[in-house]
Amino acid sequence: MTGVCPYYPSHMAVNHVVWIKFAAEVSPTRVREHVEALRRLKEEIPDISRLSVGENFTDRAQGCTHGLVVELPDRAALANYLAHARHVEVAKALRLDGEIWALDYEF
Repeated sequence: MTGVCPYYPSHMAVNHVVWIKFAAEVSPTRVREHVEALRRLKEEIPDISRLSVGENFTDRAQGCTHGLVVELPDRAALANYLAHARHVEVAKALRLDGEIWALDYEF
């Protein structure tokens, strides 16, 4: 992460939010496999405080089909999470079957 926000201390918890838009040709079985891989990250990567993933049920997300929220204790844990081999593997697989957008914020 670059830059430090002067308004908030760097020891605050972090939410890593991901919007996923699976390509139309991706099968429901493949989507379920991705969702299960995302859910398993909680057991596979240290420092994840909470993780939720689910299917979008509204038409307000610009075509995004699924969302992921990962809560981590701080920015250092986020950096470790992003660099973790399992995260890299899961994210790479997702990119092969669709588009993803991520946003990180402290709270």
